[in-house]
Amino acid sequence: MSWAGPEDIYLSTSLASYLDKKLLVLLRDGRKLLGTLRSFDQFANAVLEGACERVIVGDLYCDILLGLYVIRGENVVLIGELDLEKEDLPSHMTRVSEAEIKRAQKAEREASELKGTMHKRMDFLDMD
Repeated sequence: MSWAGPEDIYLSTSLASYLDKKLLVLLRDGRKLLGTLRSFDQFANAVLEGACERVIVGDLYCDILLGLYVIRGENVVLIGELDLEKEDLPSHMTRVSEAEIKRAQKAEREASELKGTMHKRMDFLDMD
């Protein structure tokens, strides 16, 4: 059994103010989740209701429905309340289907891998 220090108590009370509010949760792996906070514990493990993952590639985005979602507290980087009266994203962003965003992610990943491969091949030209 672990002891809850003062910082854990502060975290719990600050999360209590977000209960039943729509939040954006940024995870360590870069994913962005949106949903309503329904529950949490002293370790910042959280339950989001109506959760979706917002995937953004360039000017394209898609909200992938996840439903009820449990987040392990150690994976949370940032939690913020969404202002429901403001527009979610800038007007230049285009909503696309899940299939389209997956294709865009794959193309982005392949371009990044190609760039890394080219850098490795050109290392011998380093004239330092």
